Amino acid sequence: MDISISNLTISYDVVVSITVASIVLLLIWLILNGNNMINKNNAHDEKLFKEPPPAEEDCPICFLRLPNESSGYRYQSCCGKVICSGCCYAPVYDDKGNEVDNQKCPFCRTPRPTTDEEMIKREKKRMEAGDAIAINNIGFNFSQGLDGYPQDWGKALELFYRAAELGNTKAYCGIGVAYSGNGVKKDENKATYYYELAAIGGDSSARYILGCLEANAGNMEIALKHFMIAVRSGHSTSLELIQKIYTNGAATKEDYTAALRSYQVYLGEIKSAQRDKAAAAREDYRYY
Repeated sequence: MDISISNLTISYDVVVSITVASIVLLLIWLILNGNNMINKNNAHDEKLFKEPPPAEEDCPICFLRLPNESSGYRYQSCCGKVICSGCCYAPVYDDKGNEVDNQKCPFCRTPRPTTDEEMIKREKKRMEAGDAIAINNIGFNFSQGLDGYPQDWGKALELFYRAAELGNTKAYCGIGVAYSGNGVKKDENKATYYYELAAIGGDSSARYILGCLEANAGNMEIALKHFMIAVRSGHSTSLELIQKIYTNGAATKEDYTAALRSYQVYLGEIKSAQRDKAAAAREDYRYY
């Protein structure tokens, strides 16, 4: 059988051969691209669920792991160090064993700021010097309208981006919160992307948010993965949520037991007698 197209006669067998060849090539292309997509997804998941590093470095004075709770440490606007609550509270003695005035930075011994204005001035100076923590902190103040800063999510987002570029993991979470519909146009894909960057870098709050997003989407197995990683980072709310999920029958006893054990390991890494003294003396020094 022959097919005539614009006075051009083509053998039917040739047409069939060309069609079959095209289908085969299309199938090969789909398979190769499908495999590439699977490999990309696997690589993404491997990176996302890999055990992250601690979000903060160890306390530079006692060299213990810094707690996850923000009340368990203090940022020093004089030198830019992050000091645990125990070392901030610890008494200081002179060479004769007498306790001396401790109203100084535990690290650089600069006198503490006596007013909020002085503290804000110091933090601005740290920001101008390129301190990523100070930049992120001021970004947060703009996002919430704190410490005399007007609420301005546009300015906050600008500072979060700057802090993230300088290596501040928490800033990625701030960017994610912004794109979740706070002050800028909502973009769920962007929000998730930045939450993931924060989580990969060790931010337990971002990890918790990702878990909640997956749980709300009905992906409880993936949600539990996120919550378990957050618990290992000391996120107590994730532990409480795993308990509720277990009570509701969506997690196993083994899941909850593993979460409890992980949290105990975390506590073993952060607890100290000095931190306990600080927490007992002041509620704002509570560290777990």
